Amino acid sequence: MALNDILGTAASGLAAAQAGLKAVSNNIANVGVTGYAREKVNLSTSVMGGTVTGVNVGEFERVADRFLEATVYRRAGDYGKAEVQSSYLDRLQSLLGEPGSKSGLPARLDAINASAIAMTGSQSSAQTSAVFIGNVSDAISSMQQITKDVEGLRSDVESEVSNSIDKINSLLQRIYDLNGTVSQATGLGRNASGAADQRMSAIEELSGMLSVNVRDQPDGRVIIETTSGQMLLDSRLRQLDYPNKGSGVGNAQATYPDISIRFSDKNGNQGALTGEKLDSAAVGGKLGGLLDLRDRALPSFSEQLGVTFSGLSEALNAVSNEGTTVPPPASLTGRQSGLVGTDRLGFTGKATFSVASSSGTMVAKTEIDFDALGPGATVNDMVNAINAGLGGAATASFTNGVLSFTAAGAGNGVAISQSATTPSSRAGIGVSQYFGMNDLIQSGSSTLVPTGFTASDPHGFTTGQTAQVILRDSSGLALTSYTLQPTTGGTMGDIITELNGSDLGKFGSFSLDSRGRVRFDPASGLSGATLTMASDSTDRLGSGRSFSSLSGLSGINSGLDVAKVRTDIANSPTKLPLARVDTSAAVGSKAIGAGDTRGATAFADKLASAIDLGKDGVVTVGRFSTALLGRAGLEASQAQNRFNDADARKSDAVNRRDSYSGVNIDEELSQMVVLQNSYSASARVMSTASQMYDTLLQMVR
Repeated sequence: MALNDILGTAASGLAAAQAGLKAVSNNIANVGVTGYAREKVNLSTSVMGGTVTGVNVGEFERVADRFLEATVYRRAGDYGKAEVQSSYLDRLQSLLGEPGSKSGLPARLDAINASAIAMTGSQSSAQTSAVFIGNVSDAISSMQQITKDVEGLRSDVESEVSNSIDKINSLLQRIYDLNGTVSQATGLGRNASGAADQRMSAIEELSGMLSVNVRDQPDGRVIIETTSGQMLLDSRLRQLDYPNKGSGVGNAQATYPDISIRFSDKNGNQGALTGEKLDSAAVGGKLGGLLDLRDRALPSFSEQLGVTFSGLSEALNAVSNEGTTVPPPASLTGRQSGLVGTDRLGFTGKATFSVASSSGTMVAKTEIDFDALGPGATVNDMVNAINAGLGGAATASFTNGVLSFTAAGAGNGVAISQSATTPSSRAGIGVSQYFGMNDLIQSGSSTLVPTGFTASDPHGFTTGQTAQVILRDSSGLALTSYTLQPTTGGTMGDIITELNGSDLGKFGSFSLDSRGRVRFDPASGLSGATLTMASDSTDRLGSGRSFSSLSGLSGINSGLDVAKVRTDIANSPTKLPLARVDTSAAVGSKAIGAGDTRGATAFADKLASAIDLGKDGVVTVGRFSTALLGRAGLEASQAQNRFNDADARKSDAVNRRDSYSGVNIDEELSQMVVLQNSYSASARVMSTASQMYDTLLQMVR
């Protein structure tokens, strides 16, 4: 080998060692920097004319494994979703109180039962009645407060959705900019490690916001799409467009606008729609967790709370409508039933409408046999039968959907009683309770009872009125929606047919159950699917009762929001109807007695008996509420466990990535020693070659 070749080889060795030491220096300087991937020098053998002539020193190379980085991205998405769900479900659980707490809903329902039992042995004192009424009022207030708290959580979630979209957009724009930097450096053959490290950190943060797939391109760029397949970034930048973002809208809503994807210029100015949307928890990450909470978990809890209220009000009103006060009230006025006088009556069995004096003496009575009235009887037919039977001692009237019953003569009062053997029934509800004649619990936005409609009953809505129904799967994804458009003169059966013939019918079937409630049975594989009423302008025959409130599709429309204990009862505990009319008493005989506490016993018995809650089964109110809060606690616990697991998996993925790409100070120091020795060796070769030159020159001289 020629001396010049030896010197060239030694010089290249010195350059290689110097480059290696520079890489080590950079690595040590960034040992604590998050997201920094260590560098190494790209070296290759220099060959000229078939002869090795030293080392070629290339650009610095970033040490990274894209598969390990992809694992971090994937697990960051799981972590983001689990973290936000655990946080909010824990907040929900804290709002419900500790298990066994005296302020919890189950405890308040137990207090109602305990105070009802207390009334049975107290000769119905005003004090124990007041305690019972107070407990009922407290239970309703507790459910209303929980509902408001859940709405508050949904508002917070919605605010975070808007903030998350802003964050996602800024990260996409940053990654797009870094893509350009990396691509340019790669094309020029320069080191792009710094920009690549920053891009990796941005992608990791983005993957925590929503689950993404990342694909490397030959020019150094990356393509990013959601795990559901929506493109977010390729050669063009895209941004998320959310109408609520930046509008200050953070309150709970029935439905929310879609999150659309738009093309964008490099400055983030949005342009045309891409035609793709992010519309469910399937997007993963923090955003997916927020959408699941907003569209599924929290509304589901509110819906079930409404079902609890429906069961409680039905149970308590059933008892109060079978009772009366001593003395009986001069008149009874019902709630808005949603019916008109020409509607089918639809009752079977018997009920007694009676008039009694202030001392409890029977003045007049008439037993209405609804079966004898016939299946074609109308509400007006019942009113006429009552008036004819009482012969002027009292008057019944039905105006604008409200039934009233008023005694004639000073000091007289009225009462309505069920037959002991064949009680009146429509949808399993007695006639007095159906019309709300003597309710304990009132609500201005609900009939509080199933309608008892059949397929042949007119729906009472008019052409032009609409109700939008949205079907969501168990993840909160909106599968489809349909705007119901009833036509004037149609029947409930027509509505069921219309719903089954719509896109909703592709995912299940609609029907009327035995109590007149509209039921939706999801198709196989769609367990957990729910219906939401997005909007409703329907009004049955001018009664103010909409399809939402009459159909029983959702507990959201139970009337809990404006429910209360009837004002006169709340103000005066003696108005609580605890006595029962002796319907067998002859006119002129004692029919109502002071100290009658059979109503108190009936309250306790009714609360202990199962209620038909439709899609939610037949169960006692107490057990249903306990199960509801138990599920909330279980979901919070499971969410915490999922978060712990996701945290551990993400930490493991980060550790694996960093153990491969990160800086190990001991390894770098060891490499430094190797490079120093290499530098010394190359310098020694150069020194030896120089001595050989000197020797050769001396020989020539």
